[in-house]
Amino acid sequence: MGKITGFLEYERIEERAQPVAARLKTWDEFIAGLGSDEARIQGARCMDCGTPFCSHGCPVDNVIPDFNDLVYRDDWRHAIEVLHQTNNFPEFTGRICPAPCEAACTLNIDGHPVGIKSIEHAIIDRAWAEGWVRPQPASVKTGRRVAVVGSGPAGLAAAQQLARAGHEVTVFEKNARPGGLLRYGIPDFKLAKSHIERRIEQLQAEGVVFRTGVLVGALPKNAKIVNDATETIAAGELLGAFDAVLLAGGSETSRDLPVPGRELDGVHFAMEFLPRQNKVVAGEQPKTPIHAAGKHVVVIGGGDTGSDCVGTSRRHGAASVTQFELLPMPPEHEDRPMTWPYWPHKLRTSSSHEEGCARSFAIATKEFVAGSGKDKRRVVGLKTVELEWSAGRMSELSGTEKTWPADLVLLAMGFAHPVPTVLEAFGVDKDTRGNARAGTGIVGGYRTSVDKVFAAGDMRRGQSLVVWAIREGRQAARAIDEYLMGTSLLPR
Repeated sequence: MGKITGFLEYERIEERAQPVAARLKTWDEFIAGLGSDEARIQGARCMDCGTPFCSHGCPVDNVIPDFNDLVYRDDWRHAIEVLHQTNNFPEFTGRICPAPCEAACTLNIDGHPVGIKSIEHAIIDRAWAEGWVRPQPASVKTGRRVAVVGSGPAGLAAAQQLARAGHEVTVFEKNARPGGLLRYGIPDFKLAKSHIERRIEQLQAEGVVFRTGVLVGALPKNAKIVNDATETIAAGELLGAFDAVLLAGGSETSRDLPVPGRELDGVHFAMEFLPRQNKVVAGEQPKTPIHAAGKHVVVIGGGDTGSDCVGTSRRHGAASVTQFELLPMPPEHEDRPMTWPYWPHKLRTSSSHEEGCARSFAIATKEFVAGSGKDKRRVVGLKTVELEWSAGRMSELSGTEKTWPADLVLLAMGFAHPVPTVLEAFGVDKDTRGNARAGTGIVGGYRTSVDKVFAAGDMRRGQSLVVWAIREGRQAARAIDEYLMGTSLLPR
């Protein structure tokens, strides 16, 4: 425990953000991490609870009280060692994780939890600045070969763990650069791609081989999924060339909204919109960019992806941005005695919402409206109706119909399942949601129905958080190592 009375003496310190007017002019990150002294104060607030609810709330099981104490004691070198024991990429989670650990913190009972996420952010940034993050190549090679399909957080975490266990690891990515949805789905103002680049360099120094622009299996016809592949490899070819295969792609099949007018120009999935902007920021030129400048933008879907569409549209210079949510507006403050230490249901206002966005809850889109004349194939508006929810069921409220101006509509309603043709190419069984069927048990965990084929991350559990992907990648790596060697020293 850092300081016995720290939680009584010090207040929570929030990370600082650039003013809205300044950050809307750039695609750079706008959150400034805590300084060393501020992080030490936050570490001092940790109560070192007998039951560390924060660690239980963290999907990767970070040993949070330990690194809080080490930061308080100004022992940053050991703090990053503790953090890296459970989390391969704290620079990702320290920026984009929603921090379920803080919701579980005992101090959250009164709404002022320890700034765990900001401490994590400070530790990893200090570690990179000091040169403490270095490649850790295996001293002994096993001669076993593993293919990882997908280079998002699950694939990268698994690849690093497997390489450190001495296996030859090749990562296959259909897009031009590795990183998966970290690179193509999350805007640069939330996660600068330089963080991905230096981790890729570390993995390469540890022996991981990246083959980009390579599609494993096939994509459905007319699939609106980011795909830069110039080469295709059959599933059977991987099974013949490698001792194990890990399917670690994202959940990329977007939920659609099949209402009249869906075919109109100007109605797009969020994952058509966001990746193209990320490519522009990276200096690439997408064939058909989608731009919100001067347009009335409607974002359908109230989650993180929708929020990212809001922030991107505001940086484009949209005339207006409105976000719709099918569900009723959550309470502004949760009932902590009823929910703590679990993740609470409450209204969440993101940094993108703060940049300018009208939000409408309990509203359903009934039709996309086409223009006239030369605009007859373009969306110019949409019709909605308000909803009433009772006992978990919704009904439309008569007399609440409304037509909204909309030059650009972005569908951000989440993802249904992974690309089905990839799973079908390997012949693995799917669960009722269309994900690869595989358990997480100590024995046989992450194995699919096909011998030597494993699945982890969104491809196994469905759409989820980056922190869950890292956890599953790490656990799948141990399962594969144990499958290949009969035992494993990798942490689970």
